[in-house]
Amino acid sequence: MKKTIAGVDIPDSPLARAATDQIQATESSLMFHHALRAFLFGALTGLRDRLRFDAELLYVSALFHNVGLSVQHQRSACRYEVDSANEARDFMLQYGAAAGAIGEVWAAIALHSTPGIPEHLSPLVALVSAGVQMDIRGARYDEFTAQQRDEIVQAWPREAGFKKKIIEAYARGMEHRPETTFGTVNADVLDRWDPNYRRLNFCGLVLGSEWAN
Repeated sequence: MKKTIAGVDIPDSPLARAATDQIQATESSLMFHHALRAFLFGALTGLRDRLRFDAELLYVSALFHNVGLSVQHQRSACRYEVDSANEARDFMLQYGAAAGAIGEVWAAIALHSTPGIPEHLSPLVALVSAGVQMDIRGARYDEFTAQQRDEIVQAWPREAGFKKKIIEAYARGMEHRPETTFGTVNADVLDRWDPNYRRLNFCGLVLGSEWAN
């Protein structure tokens, strides 16, 4: 793996190397490359916005942010983001990481797909979300130079049909637990993927509750 991409140094600590090995061995190349690109876009956002952040923690967070979509979690009752955060927590505990670092990584992963919240929390939480959103839906796309985007994609390619494939990956990771998508962007995924999916509606839940008025 290259040590520097688009001006960003790739973390090479024992924790970072172990995270790389674990995620590369367990995730598809589509998801692994997405995670690596998310790290770079997040790091570049932090450097551009002059935020102080821990690159190693950003790297681990980015690598683990989607592991909750794997087959082993598809029967989980939790949101996939929570399963991903729990996996990162368990991994970091094995390496003796500090409780504060583990808690921040957990929050960054758990909140990475929740619009309007991460940018008001710590730089790590904000940057994990920013990196993921840039790679998935092109958030703040024009704030990155063409050279930065090209170098990142050259190092870790967006394979042909990435847009549809990433939606499918999300859908397959959540189709057995549709109730966990309530109130999140994940409901959009299942709404497009599954013709039998029916969204829960907050107003319907309020009006249909057991309360008399």
